[in-house]
Amino acid sequence: MSWQTYVDDHLMCDIEGTGHHLSSAAILGFDGSVWAQSPNFPKFKAEEITNIMKDFDEPGHLAPTGLFLAGTKYMVIQGEPGAVIRGKKGPGGITIKKTAQALIFGVYEEPVTPGQCNMVVEKIGDYLVDQGY
Repeated sequence: MSWQTYVDDHLMCDIEGTGHHLSSAAILGFDGSVWAQSPNFPKFKAEEITNIMKDFDEPGHLAPTGLFLAGTKYMVIQGEPGAVIRGKKGPGGITIKKTAQALIFGVYEEPVTPGQCNMVVEKIGDYLVDQGY
């Protein structure tokens, strides 16, 4: 299965039969290289990915400044140290799952809930971890 298929069929899918979808999603390498992304995934800066990676290595690194993606600031909320970073901005937010080789991004806006975004991103992330990725 191609990386793009994971994004198209598993991250940008209909969530729980609600007809709702993530706003955008991507799978990136640790260096910020794009493995696959939805057409509207934000154009991020390299230093933003560097800071995200640093937070996985040093949980809490982003808490004082916030998580930035494409210049958009998200307030960092409870995640799983070293495994998941979650951010909130107004009625939307972001979930980032770290696997052995990649970062799985899901960005959402209402009516998608934080829990739904977490479920979608972490489910595919856990699957990729199980597959050695």
